Amino acid sequence: MTDFKQKLRGFFSDSSLFRRIYIIDLFFTNIAFLQIPAYVLLVFLFIWGVCLSVYNQRHNNTFFKLRFGIWIGAFLAVTVFSMLINFSQTFLYSLLMLLHVVMCFFLFYGMHTEPEFDYRIELYHIAKFIMYATTVMNIIGITCLMFGLKFEWYWIKFTVYENRFTGCYVNPNLLGFISVVSIFCCHMLSKGHFMRRIAEKIPEPGISKIWIVACLATNAFSLILCDSNASLVLALGYAIVYIVYMFFADKAGLSPSKIILKITALFLVGVFLTGSALMFRTICQEGFSVVVSKTTSVVDLLLGKTESELVQEGLTPEQRDQLEKDKITFSHENKNIDSGRKKLWLESINLFKLSPIIGISNGNIVLYSAEYSNGALEYSYHKSDLHNGFLTILVSTGVIGFVLFGIFGFRFAKHSAQHLFLQKKTYRDDVYPCLFAFLFAYLIFACFEKALLYDISFMVVWFWLIMGYMSCYITKFEPTLESQYLFHGKRLRRVTRTML
Repeated sequence: MTDFKQKLRGFFSDSSLFRRIYIIDLFFTNIAFLQIPAYVLLVFLFIWGVCLSVYNQRHNNTFFKLRFGIWIGAFLAVTVFSMLINFSQTFLYSLLMLLHVVMCFFLFYGMHTEPEFDYRIELYHIAKFIMYATTVMNIIGITCLMFGLKFEWYWIKFTVYENRFTGCYVNPNLLGFISVVSIFCCHMLSKGHFMRRIAEKIPEPGISKIWIVACLATNAFSLILCDSNASLVLALGYAIVYIVYMFFADKAGLSPSKIILKITALFLVGVFLTGSALMFRTICQEGFSVVVSKTTSVVDLLLGKTESELVQEGLTPEQRDQLEKDKITFSHENKNIDSGRKKLWLESINLFKLSPIIGISNGNIVLYSAEYSNGALEYSYHKSDLHNGFLTILVSTGVIGFVLFGIFGFRFAKHSAQHLFLQKKTYRDDVYPCLFAFLFAYLIFACFEKALLYDISFMVVWFWLIMGYMSCYITKFEPTLESQYLFHGKRLRRVTRTML
């Protein structure tokens, strides 16, 4: 019985195991057919996460070991104060979001405080799962789309929603984000140095190139068809930042002339990639709509359905118009670049004015919008979603909370960038540049989605998961940088303390 208790305690005190199960379950909440059981399991996982945060603090002193932990603590204090000052019927929701924020800071970002933790193994298993799962889901979705298999049932819009490819997912925007994440995972799993280090500890065959190619192809295709502008920005941002790294990762240092020349070249490359991506997306959407119409026609012929037979079935003109509307063309309303976000951002400004110093607390966003503003959020798809992670923090915690969170983010970004550009060329074959590029691109992506803190979703937790892996990488390899230089003759001032 004692052995069983020890095994049970070991199971529930394993932070790495929790992170794997939690992120996988959040992934399944995005799958339309698995959403309900995934959310039921999420309740138990959330309780486990809160208890584990308390356990780690008591046994590992997590908070006082966090990198830049003083700014995190100050931000949490402001969040609590804002909740108390703006106490309302939504207090429990605000408390729920606060607990989730604590989990993000302590269990995900704070994984670098865990003793004897091998972050590479965890990253490998999660990336491998994402690659396999998304490939299978996309193959199913694209196949059904090609043969005209679609239906709507409650929240399930399979395989098309508002004339946008949705596949097996809840909505097109989630499909777009997960597609970019999957491409990012494939990129990491193709890094030779990373995979060699994994092979030293896991005696199993490497990932087949067929799977990697299939994953890249299906996810790139899904990203194009879902027509998510924010996800396209994320993908382009990732590609451009990674190209920037490849341009500037010079062992010998960079002269001012080299910097100016490369920045100019990168600007032109960025403009070219953006324009090409938008043009390519439009061409692919129009071309594939023709393919879908042809394949569905073939299916109708095989089933013995012809247009003349449909006429004989007595279809009214209204029904014929509906049939035309049901055709998949990948063109939809609100195709402007902001996708209706401008209205929500203007609403956030009105909410910010209500309490600019300390904020209105996250749980009150919808409530205050209805009472003191024009109530625009009541009619949005996600009622509490301002579609901007930075504005959500600003409205929730005011200028004070926003500045504190910004200082934490700036210090982390500065330290991670210094670490990136001080590495030798041999590290180009590792995953750290991929992690850095994704996080940088994600910050741009967060300008279009509620994707930084106040949301129990795959997007938010994935961000903090990557933040944690970067922190682990920096903590482990920081001593190797003490003799290296960022620019000619200018030595990097290393931060010898692990916390402030």
